[in-house]
Amino acid sequence: MARRVVAINGTYRKGGITDQLVEEVLRAVRDRGGQTEMIHLLDEPIEFCTNCRTCTQEAGAGPRGRCIHDDAMESILQRIEAADAIVLASPTNFFTVTALMKRFIERLICYAYWPWTGKVPGQRTKTRNKKAVTITSTACPAFVARLMIRHPISLMNNVAKLLGARVVGTVRLGMIAQQPDQRLTDRQKRRAYRAGLRLVAGT
Repeated sequence: MARRVVAINGTYRKGGITDQLVEEVLRAVRDRGGQTEMIHLLDEPIEFCTNCRTCTQEAGAGPRGRCIHDDAMESILQRIEAADAIVLASPTNFFTVTALMKRFIERLICYAYWPWTGKVPGQRTKTRNKKAVTITSTACPAFVARLMIRHPISLMNNVAKLLGARVVGTVRLGMIAQQPDQRLTDRQKRRAYRAGLRLVAGT
C-alpha cells in the first residue's frame, strides 16, 4: 500500500483541469489512509540545468549525483525519494509538457552516471519499488491526443522509471478548453479517483 504519495504538478493554472485531476488522485489515496503532498512547480525556485554534467561524474554516489545549484530541487528530490508513490502531471502545450515540467525533468540528469569518457549515460536507479500515475490534459479530443500527441505521457512515463517507479495508471483528458473555469464532470472525477486507487493498491 502506498503510504505517502507526492505529486509533481507542472500546470500554470492552479485550480484548472490538471490541478483538479491531481487532487482527485490524491483524494483516493487519502481516503485509504495515505498521506499526500502536491508540489506546484510554479511555486518552486528551480534553476535551469546548465548541462555541466557535474552531477553525473561520480561513480557509486548513491541514487543520484549532486547538482551545482542550491535551490528547491534538492528538497523536492528528497521528498520524492521518501515517497512510496508519485504522480507526474502536466497539461499538453505545443505537443509536449509545459516548460515548468520540462525544466524539472532536465534537472533529473543527476540520476544518471555519465563520465566524460562514456558514450551514453547509465541509470543509477535500478529498482522500481515505487508506483506512479501520469496525467495530462489537452484542448483537443482525447482520442486525437492518444493517436497524435503521445509525447507528454511517454515522457512522463520514462521520468517515472528514472525515479524508480512503475506506472500503474494514466489519465489523459481532452476537450478541457470549453470554458474559462471548466470543472471536471463526475465521470472524469471517477477516472482520476480510480487511478489514485491503483496507487494505493499497487495493481
